[in-house]
Amino acid sequence: MENISAMKASDKLGVLIVGLGGAVASTFVIGTLSVRNGFSKPIGSISQLSEITIKKDGVITEPKIKDIIPITPLENIVFGGWDIFPESVYDAALHAEVLTKEDIEKVAEEAKAIKPMQGAFDQEFVKRLNGTHVKDTTNKWELAQQIREDIKNFKKENDLDRVVIIWAASTEIYVPMTETHMTIEALEKAMKENSPEIAPSMCYAYAAISEGVPFINGAPALTVDMPALIDLSVKNKVAVCGKDFKTGQTMMKTVLSPMLKTRMLGLSGWFSTNILGNRDGEVLDDPDSFKTKEVSKLSVIDTILEPAKYPELYGDIYHKVRINYYPPRKDNKEGWDNIDLFGWMGYPMQLKVDFLCRDSILAAPLCLDLVLFTDLAQRCGSFGIQTWLSFYFKSPMHEMGKDPEHDLFTQNAIMRNKLRSFIGAEPLDALV
Repeated sequence: MENISAMKASDKLGVLIVGLGGAVASTFVIGTLSVRNGFSKPIGSISQLSEITIKKDGVITEPKIKDIIPITPLENIVFGGWDIFPESVYDAALHAEVLTKEDIEKVAEEAKAIKPMQGAFDQEFVKRLNGTHVKDTTNKWELAQQIREDIKNFKKENDLDRVVIIWAASTEIYVPMTETHMTIEALEKAMKENSPEIAPSMCYAYAAISEGVPFINGAPALTVDMPALIDLSVKNKVAVCGKDFKTGQTMMKTVLSPMLKTRMLGLSGWFSTNILGNRDGEVLDDPDSFKTKEVSKLSVIDTILEPAKYPELYGDIYHKVRINYYPPRKDNKEGWDNIDLFGWMGYPMQLKVDFLCRDSILAAPLCLDLVLFTDLAQRCGSFGIQTWLSFYFKSPMHEMGKDPEHDLFTQNAIMRNKLRSFIGAEPLDALV
């Protein structure tokens, strides 16, 4: 049973979004404003719509999660954030063309008032973008200090009790973990020396944790997934989680791979390709940024199928992932999968999936759930990596030396039992 005495959800919660002007962030903010004003329903949000089975003192009930778990009400949320372009959430939403103008106009007054602070930007890490609304600093240590000041000022100006930061910005180039990322002393030294091993996202994560603010990494970059910042999060009693929102194609992999394994069907190859036309697609058109995404996407199948245990079924899988920038599609991504499997006596079969999804429409409710659940975790005394939130990520943060859980349904069961623990309810084995 967690620390219930800390569970106060009635206070104002600040949500600071890195990448406030992007398609995901603007869709998340506009959608939340729309829901709390009664213009739409929070479809896709587990925290708002899903029921949960609660067994307590021998009595079984099935309330909605938001009615039994003390998460912050939507009306108590205050939005803000950073971006490398100056447009308001209203203008960003119009530019993204995810939502109709009619839906955006319903919350226009609130959306126009939400404008980004200058973003931390280094074009070496996102080569396809040219930021015009960026911080001017001499090194990355100073950059992190400016972000810390932004957090303090936002909290003070809006009379907030708590703040959560979520990264919804573009994917940075691949940065491998080195000794720089092992200790906080080495990390701070590298920041002061303006090391190329320190990405802007790391400055945000460092600033958040230093200010006692939970940090959620929605992109596949290293960012907070390193010993230095994980240790700091435990020391400062801060909840962290990530990485890379699990929305379309990878979500399908975490459903289909367990099906193959449960039926003991073999897998020869899995080819995945995507076409996408928004800012994310443009950024991922750069090979260095794509490598970061590729590492995240490729990790799922092997972890679920366990080829070392079942070499005759999964010992020789050819797994290929491609992302193609195709401007006409804008945010309406198409994820196409060709799966070559085999069954009884080794006879081949094929499975093909064509998911014509809306990337930001799938990501927005994940952002809402993650903000509310991460805030809940910290209030209840759950610090460091929140592995129970793996359900929401392609490449879930996990303890060193352990494999992450990728099976969507197992992740769901783990998440629900963690929610039950916050109110002293009994854990259950079923996915309810």
